[in-house]
Amino acid sequence: MKGIVWHGPEEMSVEEVPEPEAGPGTVIVRPTATGICGSEIEGYLGKMGNRTPPLVMGHEFAGTVTEVGDGVDEGLLGRTVAVNPLSSDGTCRLCRAGLTNLCPNRRLVGIHSPGGFAEFTLAPAANVYPLPEGVEARTGALAEPLANGVHAARLGTAGGHPVEHAVVIGAGTIGLMCLQAAVLDGIPEVHAVEPHEGRRNQALALGAKGAHASGEEAQEALEAATGGLGADLVIDAVGAEATRRAALSLLRPGGRAVFIGLHDDDSTLGFHGVVRGQIDIQGSYAYTAADFEQALSWLVDGEAGIGELPPVLPLEDGPGAFADLVRGPSAQIKVFLSGTGS
Repeated sequence: MKGIVWHGPEEMSVEEVPEPEAGPGTVIVRPTATGICGSEIEGYLGKMGNRTPPLVMGHEFAGTVTEVGDGVDEGLLGRTVAVNPLSSDGTCRLCRAGLTNLCPNRRLVGIHSPGGFAEFTLAPAANVYPLPEGVEARTGALAEPLANGVHAARLGTAGGHPVEHAVVIGAGTIGLMCLQAAVLDGIPEVHAVEPHEGRRNQALALGAKGAHASGEEAQEALEAATGGLGADLVIDAVGAEATRRAALSLLRPGGRAVFIGLHDDDSTLGFHGVVRGQIDIQGSYAYTAADFEQALSWLVDGEAGIGELPPVLPLEDGPGAFADLVRGPSAQIKVFLSGTGS
């Protein structure tokens, strides 16, 4: 079968790869829509230490179940399913505490096993969610990025942290998902910071009360709305040193910054303001099964999305699509690939 193989920084090609075999508790999925994630762009550039070449990436995917392993409901055959690519052991101390996303034995399809940028992909049967009739694979493939947003937004209000004014930095896929999750969770005022005009417009269309080209613009708007205090919550969906600094500068005393973006590894931040302002710094990694299920529910019900869905490109276009995405953001929020040729 065909798959897109990443061989190292900016080296990617479509090749013949081994077909997966269904074992007990697993299914084979023929992906009909696999989204390219921002973390995979960083991986393509060689900036993600958790990805080892040669690798077939692709963890945001949905498709048709073509084979089931022993002990799996045969009723899944032929169903279009969304796939939660993240698995945990379910038995360690972190899993028992509900922190399944932080399980030391966690596995992610597309990192620890071949992913959705192929004609067929192996997935745990427990992690596939049949989609209702009329809901297409592209919608199901958005459940994984939206689940990240659900998790980040919920961390932003965890422990009873009061949030009336929130800011999301970045309006790419993850930023827009964080924004929608914050809005759907009931935060009254959610603003976006995004230099690209087309993406700012998308943020407004998806529920932002304001969209600003820079942190300075956002700060002016927040000062007017909060009597000079600042935001209760800032979610940085970019992860550059500049955006991490901006997140802290936008917060009120006692505010919370949730960092989900992974653009840069190292950042130098001033901590006098963090200490004196009693700022809460929170990392956000992936999601739990409950987050994924909430995300899929919102997508299926039409409460969340990315607007008009782009066409699905064939696998052969994948290496070129990665190379294009490296050049910088565009108005197109998501690129989908598929081995079906549709």
